[in-house]
Amino acid sequence: MVMSQLTDHMSGLLGWRLQAARELSFVGRREELAVFDAALRGNGCNVLFVHGPGGIGKSALLRRFAQQAATLGRPVARIDARVPVSTDEGFEAFAAFEAKAAPVLHDGNAVLLIDAFEQIQDMEGWLREVFLPKLPVGALVVVAGRFPPDIQWQADPGWTGALGVLPLRDLARDDARALVESYGVPADRAEPLLAFAGGHPLALLLGATMAARNGGPSERGPEQDVVATLLDQIVGEVPSPSHQQALEVCAHAYVTTEDLLRTFMPDEAATLFRWLRRLPFVESSSLGLYPHAVVREALEADFRWRDPQGHADMHERIRAHLMERVRTVGDSDVLGTVGALLYLHRENGESPVFHDAHRQCLVQEDVLRGEDTGALPRVAEAAEGAESAAGAAFWLERQPEAFRAYRLIGTGEPVAFSAWLRLPAPDDEEAKADPVVAEAWAHARATAPLRTGEYLAVNRTWVEPAHSDNSSVTDLLHWRAIGNSLRSQRMAWSYIAVRGPGEASVKRARRYGMEEIDEQPKVGDEVYGLYAHDWRALPGQAWLERLNGAPVSDPEARTTKLVVLTRVEFTEAIRQALRQMGRPDALAASPLTRTRLVTERGGPDPVGTLRDLLRQAIDDLGEDPRAAKFHRALSATYLNGAPTQELAAERLGLPFTTYRRHLMSGIERVCADLWRLELYGPPEHHAR
Repeated sequence: MVMSQLTDHMSGLLGWRLQAARELSFVGRREELAVFDAALRGNGCNVLFVHGPGGIGKSALLRRFAQQAATLGRPVARIDARVPVSTDEGFEAFAAFEAKAAPVLHDGNAVLLIDAFEQIQDMEGWLREVFLPKLPVGALVVVAGRFPPDIQWQADPGWTGALGVLPLRDLARDDARALVESYGVPADRAEPLLAFAGGHPLALLLGATMAARNGGPSERGPEQDVVATLLDQIVGEVPSPSHQQALEVCAHAYVTTEDLLRTFMPDEAATLFRWLRRLPFVESSSLGLYPHAVVREALEADFRWRDPQGHADMHERIRAHLMERVRTVGDSDVLGTVGALLYLHRENGESPVFHDAHRQCLVQEDVLRGEDTGALPRVAEAAEGAESAAGAAFWLERQPEAFRAYRLIGTGEPVAFSAWLRLPAPDDEEAKADPVVAEAWAHARATAPLRTGEYLAVNRTWVEPAHSDNSSVTDLLHWRAIGNSLRSQRMAWSYIAVRGPGEASVKRARRYGMEEIDEQPKVGDEVYGLYAHDWRALPGQAWLERLNGAPVSDPEARTTKLVVLTRVEFTEAIRQALRQMGRPDALAASPLTRTRLVTERGGPDPVGTLRDLLRQAIDDLGEDPRAAKFHRALSATYLNGAPTQELAAERLGLPFTTYRRHLMSGIERVCADLWRLELYGPPEHHAR
């Protein structure tokens, strides 16, 4: 009777109500509970080390562990390191810890649960070397903290089999949905919350509570109160503004390296990188560091809300860094850099690039090997038929360096091939062997022919039917094509062939700035869609700005294609522009203001840029002793404002016929020098 009255009394306590609510909100963790159950029954380790970032559910799991142990009749002691074990230093702190943990020292059936171990991380060595060895063999200790156990545990063979390490990850998708719905959030309104929080328990709980209060989650993204609470609980205080900036870069970039941090903080990059990699919510891959998904989203949302202009500036600096890397990295690093570049454009919601930096890719790109000469025709025939396989073999013999293989990581088996065919001039044999190439040449000649020094590229791909829907394969194929396009300096046109074109392929091609041409080539019985892009009309930088939809220095760059002039048209335009140097209104109508020559130099004033280019070309002649007389004739005529050519000749003290000969020769040199810039860009780009 007394026990019944006591139970009735305790069931009315707030603590019991809190416990009941916690139990209702606990979902998932079946694998972790199974590991603990095995240890409880003597079939596992003696010490279980649970680690994971803040808010991942370590405390909730320990509460469930306590219930699990009590069910089996095992006494449980719990230490919460957020409540100081002692206010004293040194020995007193260790003694206070032992006093709280006394049950497990004297009872081989006892279970000790230590929560928030990161608060007493400096006691880890003492725990391992002094405290734990004194436990009875049957006792069980669970240590839960943000950081994994240090390397000394693994280096000591004595702990082999006695220590179990349990990284705590996000909840599975179904468990996350069940948690949200347990708060009364309808299934059809849970998606925005799940999209933000993923499987992070604290983010899910905060978002679900806010959604229940406001009648549903915001479609604009997480509430600022949720973001602030998450950052306080998971990230906490940041040591300095430089550390804060490093976190913001890490959240915005696909992966973070020292090289990227050096763009922002050149003197502190190494120190900040080491700090980032030690954070419990930051993980690493072969490409660099990346934060936990919910931390990434919270940091991004907070920065955009707090400092929109600062966020936009950071985006542009990271983008510029990656654009430069795309052009300069070795071939093996191109795909990772292109993927990182496209990741910056994820906000438009259409990009197919991966959103989880730790997603396992089952395929990797590789160069061609000797045995691939037999595999390529086999894959090509399975993908597109015998005629396509014959074309692939033809190109393999002609341009073996153009090919890449895509292999399953586990077996090395090639499941796809690509070829980036560089074609500087029409070739009847090539056109006969490949109708796709023949149609590309026909389109280029009819639309905007190649100029001297330019080439067109045709991208051909062959994917085994079993892997045609494999996003790992398609992503890598697209990134290779984009990387080749952005790294090419003399390419006029690029073409991509798609077998059996449909609405999806048209949409994807248009998204990447490629237009479907009217004629559809046919290889055997297969019809191909052919998509073209003129890189002279929309160069890489403008193409990327259009893809991003972000503000650019010249708003018209997103809507106006560049003018592609022939050599004759270009020369005539230069001659006319020289005559108009003193008339900005007339110079504004020059087609040169919309050529690569001018637009690649940026700036809000294309007329001023054109005038500077003309002046610089004239001045450069003065640096060449053989062209000094040409420089004087041009300067007198176009820079020093002689009203007539006769007066210019008189000022130079030259007969008019001699002056005219020098002037014409000078104009020819200026036209040739600027034409070279139009085709190849500045001298540092000529190597490609």
